[in-house]
Amino acid sequence: MTPVFFSSVLRAAAVSATLWLGSGASAEPSHAIAMYGDPALPPDFVSLPYANPNAPKGGRVVTGNVGGFDSLNAFIQKGEVPWQLRHLTHEALMGRSYDEPFTLYGLLAESVETGPEREWVEFTLRPEARFSDGSPVTLEDVIWSYETIGTQGHGRYRGFWQKVDRIEATGPRSVRLTFNTVDRELALIAGMRPILKKAQWEGKNFADAPIEDIPIGSGPYVVSDYEVGRHVTLKRNPEYWGAALPFRRGTHNFDEIRIEFYGDDTVLKEAFKAKALSYVRELNAERWATQYDFPAVQAGEITLSEIPHSKPSGMTGFVFNTRRAPLDDWRVRDALLHAFNFEFINDTLTGGRQPRITSYFSGSELGMRDGPATGRVRALLEPFADELLPGALDGYALPRSDGTKRNRGNIRLAMSLLNEAGWQVVDGVLQNADGQPFELTVLLRQDGLVQQAQAYMQIYAQALERLGIALSVETADSAQYAERERNFDFDMTFFRRAFSLSPGNEQSYYWGAAFADQPGSRNLMGMRSEAAEAMIAEMLSAESREDFTAAVRALDRVLISGRYVIPIHQYAIGRIAHLSELAYPSDRLPIYGDGIWFLPEVWWSEAE
Repeated sequence: MTPVFFSSVLRAAAVSATLWLGSGASAEPSHAIAMYGDPALPPDFVSLPYANPNAPKGGRVVTGNVGGFDSLNAFIQKGEVPWQLRHLTHEALMGRSYDEPFTLYGLLAESVETGPEREWVEFTLRPEARFSDGSPVTLEDVIWSYETIGTQGHGRYRGFWQKVDRIEATGPRSVRLTFNTVDRELALIAGMRPILKKAQWEGKNFADAPIEDIPIGSGPYVVSDYEVGRHVTLKRNPEYWGAALPFRRGTHNFDEIRIEFYGDDTVLKEAFKAKALSYVRELNAERWATQYDFPAVQAGEITLSEIPHSKPSGMTGFVFNTRRAPLDDWRVRDALLHAFNFEFINDTLTGGRQPRITSYFSGSELGMRDGPATGRVRALLEPFADELLPGALDGYALPRSDGTKRNRGNIRLAMSLLNEAGWQVVDGVLQNADGQPFELTVLLRQDGLVQQAQAYMQIYAQALERLGIALSVETADSAQYAERERNFDFDMTFFRRAFSLSPGNEQSYYWGAAFADQPGSRNLMGMRSEAAEAMIAEMLSAESREDFTAAVRALDRVLISGRYVIPIHQYAIGRIAHLSELAYPSDRLPIYGDGIWFLPEVWWSEAE
């Protein structure tokens, strides 16, 4: 465990009376809440363990995004928004520690309390909480935010609201949410909803707000300047209400954060080499090893930092749209997996430096184990034996090639699977019984990963050609891609799902049948599996870490044996190239390693 700073001076406020409701006593109000067990930090903690409470304030950091933007409202479905905004300009009732699997500490709220079965959760607001315009954060703002974002906001917020039976004020500064379903994670998710200012939106259409209506938040930064599609500048609010909170000490140290937008990743990287940007994240291990010896690095002006982590691998690869034939046939998907020569591609593009993802939660205690399912995992899966695809119960591993370009063994297996599914080669073209050729289109977004994805697909297309399959690649800008993804207008597309050490309700949005045909949903593959949904339900109702882990491992088996995605390499370590004047607490890294919050949240500038 990383070191923690303690103090007897700062203490979180506690509510003295214990409420009694329904059939049993509630838990005592607390400064924090953990999904399982107790929070690691006591009420009198001074700072998060991975933050430097003595970090200097000041300086400017410039980062780059590929693409553009046409909105600054991160909470509605409309428009393309710089992804950084909702993390820097708005706060929730509670904030997450990234050195624990899933624990929240008070932010806008000074305390949290739950029912005996977490059937409700109650938050008490801090009296000092303020929006960036100086007005107080009130219970009216909180209740309005939950209701409005839950009904008119972005799809990511609506699933939670459907599980809320009612929200009500229970005191001058206290609000309670009561749930309509058994789900122990809901109490924590409730603490992470963004809070907006109700008065700003009176007489306005929140869901269709123009770019000028920038939502007022209570976070450390405010938008000070922007040019649509070109740049956004955030300034640290000198009157930020929460600067002295233990949860915020040593964080958000830069006075200014500027986001520049580029047409493609190559131009962005060249801008960084010229020091027009303060940092870049590099996802390709081969480029990291061979292309980061340019003059600024050699002169010591740019530093290369590697950030380890303990997260699950998540899933990165190319997802199949199973709403479309023939991708609705698992044998076809299995054939396409066999034709994907990962070992050769990985050696060609990354020098073999990045290991392959082997399952959705690989690399962590939550990942499925090799071989047949046993014990609690098998007991969870056996009721669905008739539905499960081969390998879920008896053991599944991704196809491996011999590393040569021709991949003969797997190509033969792929052709056998395609023949079994009713496809035959006629005059060099794979056709079904109706004479229709097998053609695939891969849709790619023009972003920082497009060149790498295109390189994968160029090699893959050569392999598919040997099977008589024609593969074409289409690229689209951010707006076009978002619209096509929203309407599932693709055969295959690049796919990334990052997971925490405490996966929960988001798994329903990723894999649940209710979202399979919902435009804009995260269930890109169109997955429908009673087994997967049952495992998610087990995860959400588990009261011990052991039962939770078994349910996740069982879900992992359902997902990987479903052959929904062609997995590629995992991001086993974070790689950040940055100006040498930027520093971070390298002696106290969190278990989650690098993430979108890590830089800039806990970094600082040592420039004079």
